[in-house]
Amino acid sequence: MIKASFTKRTLIFKQPAGTSRGVLHQKDVFYLLLNDSENPSKKGIGEIAPIPGLSPDPISELEKKISGLVQKINTGKEIGENDFEGFPAVKFGYETAKKGLDSYSPVLLYASDFTNGRKGIPINGLIWMGSKEFMLQQVTAKIAAGFTCLKLKIGAIDFESELEILRSVRELYPAEKLEIRVDANGAFTPENAQEKLEQLAYFDIHSIEQPIQPGQTAEMQKLCAATPLPIALDEELIGITNLSEKIKLLDQIQPQYIILKPTLLGGIKASEEWISLAKERNIGWWVTSALESNIGLNAIAQWTATLGNPHFQGLGTGGLFTNNIDSPLYVSEGFLWHEPKGNWNLEAIL
Repeated sequence: MIKASFTKRTLIFKQPAGTSRGVLHQKDVFYLLLNDSENPSKKGIGEIAPIPGLSPDPISELEKKISGLVQKINTGKEIGENDFEGFPAVKFGYETAKKGLDSYSPVLLYASDFTNGRKGIPINGLIWMGSKEFMLQQVTAKIAAGFTCLKLKIGAIDFESELEILRSVRELYPAEKLEIRVDANGAFTPENAQEKLEQLAYFDIHSIEQPIQPGQTAEMQKLCAATPLPIALDEELIGITNLSEKIKLLDQIQPQYIILKPTLLGGIKASEEWISLAKERNIGWWVTSALESNIGLNAIAQWTATLGNPHFQGLGTGGLFTNNIDSPLYVSEGFLWHEPKGNWNLEAIL
C-alpha cells in the first residue's frame, strides 16, 4: 500500500529575483513523499513549487490541497485528473513522485546519457532584470562561464537602456558566436509591440518570449504573423488544460515557438501533449524550469534529456538559493550535467 506525507521548505534566494510578478526574496515549496509500505526501499519525491502571482494554484489553499491529497492517498482511494483541477503544480509534484516510486530511485526518473554523465544539456544563461550596470555584469559573467546562449529579461527598465545593453553585447559577440533570447513577460502593449520588435530584430535576436500580456489572442496572432523575429508563447499557455483549447490556441495564434514549464502547465504528461500538438504544426519548442529547487529541476532535466530537442533549454543551474538541496547537478561551459556518482542530501527532506 502506498503511504504519503509532505514537508514544507522556504527557499532563500541568493540575490533578489526580479520577475514579471515582482521581486522574490524567498519562496515556499512543498515536497510530496510517497512510500511503499510493503517495500520500504521504494520511495518517490515530487516538488510542488508554484510561483505566487503566476501559477494558477491558489497559494492560500495550497497546503490544504496537498494535505487532502495525502489523506486520500493514505486511505487507498484512487487519484484521478479531477484531484488536480486548478492546481497544476500539485499535479507535477504527484506525477514526478509517482514516477520516482515506480523507478529505481526517487531521484533517478529517466535513464539516459544525461543521467549516466555522458551528455550534458545545452542551456541558456539567464540575465535577471535590473539596472543596466547589473545586467551587463551578469552578461560578462555568463559569457566568461562558457555560455553561448543568453536570455535577457526585459521590461523592467526603460526600453532605450535595454537596447543599449543589446548593442553593447552584439558589438562584442556576433550572432554566430552568441545566441540572444529576450523575455518581455508581457511588458509591451499591442500598440507599441510591433515597433519594439523591429528595433530588437536589428540585434539578431533568436526569439522573444511573450511580448504582450496573455489573453489577447487576436493581437498576438497579428504579431506572430508580421513579426520580424520569432515569438515564443510562455504565460499564454498557463491555465490551458483542455486538449481542444490547446488546439484552438495554437491554430489561432500560430506562434513560432512555445515554451514548456511543467510546474505551471500541469506536469510532464500535459507538457508532452503540448509538444505533440506543436510538432504537428511545425511549431518549435523548448523546456524551461520555473524557480524549482534541485528536486524539481532534476525531474524536469531528466525528462528533457529524453526528448532529443536540439535547442538551448531554459533549465536552471541549481544556484539560485542559499539552502537548495545538494544534488549531482552541475553546470559547465553552458551545459547542465548530472554526475552519476554524486550525492543527494535527501535527509533535508526525508
